[in-house]
Amino acid sequence: MTSKERAALRGQANTLDVLFQVGKGGISDTLIEQTDGALRTRELIKLRVLTETSPLTPREAAEELASETGSEVVQVIGGVMVLYRYNKELHEEKKPAKKKENPVKARKRLAKLQGKKKKSPFEDKKGRDKRLPRKTDK
Repeated sequence: MTSKERAALRGQANTLDVLFQVGKGGISDTLIEQTDGALRTRELIKLRVLTETSPLTPREAAEELASETGSEVVQVIGGVMVLYRYNKELHEEKKPAKKKENPVKARKRLAKLQGKKKKSPFEDKKGRDKRLPRKTDK
């Protein structure tokens, strides 16, 4: 991971909330499973190490969790660590949903394909314009 990528991830991590805490039990199997699941759905997660009770330092905990979950340590500041793991499923392009066609445009397109002439509201049943005066035979 390049320093620019790491800097961008640190910026994204600023708004994240802490998901998990490493306490006096250290890093357990359940914590690894939960971290792995969170990385699968989010890619970027923030964890806290309770420095008073944890047997591990924040850096050690970050390195161990990263190796167990196959992720990378983005940063460790104080008791807070940020982990990242790329997930290609989250980056796959999804096909956009097919837009519904405007019903008026659909009707016009269908009439054009069928060769129908649009009827004017001013035409009578025979197709003559009602607005024009007719010659009457007297």
